[in-house]
Amino acid sequence: MKPNLDQERQRAHALLDMLPAEQLNAVRSLLEVMVEPLGRSLSLASVDEEEITPETAAALDRARASLARGEGISHEEILREFGLTK
Repeated sequence: MKPNLDQERQRAHALLDMLPAEQLNAVRSLLEVMVEPLGRSLSLASVDEEEITPETAAALDRARASLARGEGISHEEILREFGLTK
């Protein structure tokens, strides 16, 4: 049996109450995008596949090689930049 809408809201609120401030801010931003009409429409739109040009393929190869050399930005650094870690 599926939980009803009130039960789902209570569960969501309980989870929100457990989040630290930094993560709560990130979740709030995500929820705003989810309920904003244009953002919701865009998130539900189909993705058109585009052909990858030789120039784009070369750029992707360079980016992958850079990452393989350890020149990328770590996940932890990105989280810090967006205030998602302590």
